[in-house]
Amino acid sequence: MTKILVLHTGGTISMSQSGNGAVDLNKQNPLMTIQLPDMAADIVTEEIFNIPSPQMTLHKMLKIKQRIQQAVEQNFDACVITHGTDTLEETAYFLDLTASHLMPIVITGAMRSSNEVGSDGVYNLQEAIRVASCPETKGKGVVVVMNDEIHPARFVTKTHATNVATFQTPIFGPLGLITKDKPIFFQTLTPERLCDITTIDGTVPILKAYAGMGNETVELLAKNHHLIDGLVIEALGAGNMPPETVPALKSLINNGVPVILVSRCFNGIAEPVYYYQGGGKQLQEIGVLFAKAINSQKARIKLLVALNAHLNEHELKQYMTH
Repeated sequence: MTKILVLHTGGTISMSQSGNGAVDLNKQNPLMTIQLPDMAADIVTEEIFNIPSPQMTLHKMLKIKQRIQQAVEQNFDACVITHGTDTLEETAYFLDLTASHLMPIVITGAMRSSNEVGSDGVYNLQEAIRVASCPETKGKGVVVVMNDEIHPARFVTKTHATNVATFQTPIFGPLGLITKDKPIFFQTLTPERLCDITTIDGTVPILKAYAGMGNETVELLAKNHHLIDGLVIEALGAGNMPPETVPALKSLINNGVPVILVSRCFNGIAEPVYYYQGGGKQLQEIGVLFAKAINSQKARIKLLVALNAHLNEHELKQYMTH
């Protein structure tokens, strides 16, 4: 029988709606006492946090990773994590980069609180356990299970503020679906380099490009480059910036601050195509790194993992542009 560790971290899945419609934390997570149907698995439940997901931090993510490492020593076969949806994809991706080799890890949540009509929390938890118990889940990396779909942590993102079908995977679509009979996988991703880090320190802001953007913000960062360890930019289109920003970006890079570029577009891949002033080709020439097919919040996670893994310049470039 599969031995599964279920870790609760809080979020809407553990909250309740009051009479005036406000949703808030319960003092006791209702999922800690929920009776699931016979799952044909040995399930051990723990509450590692009870927080709304905007309070999730990188150091808390590291604690989850460390608990999963302990679970290996305790002969668990898989781990299921319940999580608030606002930052779920970031925790999922952090674990994908640092712990996916340890055991199958499945993350789920809910868009409706535990006492709302049509609450999806218990159902999603049940389906996440089914996926974690499935032999085919091994080797798929960390996955997110919501709304009868199985998504890869690397590419899944929250696309709607309230809809239960909020989690989608742009470009590629889900890895699989959950049928009444069993989970079915249609795709397998190429594995990423794993970094078994023990720290997660550093400051990496995210900057979004826009029409008419001047040089003020990037120049301010360049003048205070000692305060940051990297910069992630949501660039225009395929990976272009207003020309006024280029000198300050070059200054950051010359001062040893890695600058990672993604597209601000929902779909598509950032790549150096255009050779005009501020175009992607020029940005690549000054040392900007293009992170393909991941969004800015995940590029930030990936860069911080790389920095805490102490990758050298060549290794960091290969890692971030893979």
